[in-house]
Amino acid sequence: MIVELAADHRELEALFEQIELQPVDHPRRRELADRLTAELVRHCIAEELHFYPTVRKHVLHDAALADKGLADHARAEQMRKGLEDLSVDDLLFNDTIAKLKFEVASHVREEEHELFPKLAATLPPEKLDELSRMVRRARETAPTRPHPLLPNTLPAHRTPRSRNRFGGPGTRSAPHHHPLTPDMACRPSRTRRSTECQPSKGPCRWPARPAG
Repeated sequence: MIVELAADHRELEALFEQIELQPVDHPRRRELADRLTAELVRHCIAEELHFYPTVRKHVLHDAALADKGLADHARAEQMRKGLEDLSVDDLLFNDTIAKLKFEVASHVREEEHELFPKLAATLPPEKLDELSRMVRRARETAPTRPHPLLPNTLPAHRTPRSRNRFGGPGTRSAPHHHPLTPDMACRPSRTRRSTECQPSKGPCRWPARPAG
């Protein structure tokens, strides 16, 4: 599972880099942003269905980090949804891409530097392999758009136990990203056609997804 999720991280970083290499206002930026959105949705769904429940079950004293990771996902989903309705010549387009890249980079660092090593030290290889298959299956069957019926707050049992930097104004809880299953496929957007980090500091500890 760790290798699968780390490979997702590298793909997301590569997409951010490709977007930055395009000239400002170039239509290619919109195409790449749609691909980025799709990959983020797949990745978040796979993590919420399998990674964070595993952390809660097997990694002691890290439930708060799992809660924060879910809040990170909620914040990223709100930004992705906003990005869908922006054209490349809108000043908010580049601003939203930059903010999303920063948030994803921070989230990736916490997972790869804290949670991944602890999970790797806790679970046997055969269990990690089983979870890898489950993650791949979740990515393959996941919707590729943010959920259109997203509630404004986390349910009570999912509210982060510690304050996180993605919370809304005042003490309002961060919006929640629902883990979606195939039978919860999202409805088409009424405003756009359907389509789907700052890289971690230091060398990457986790390799790309193996071929096959």
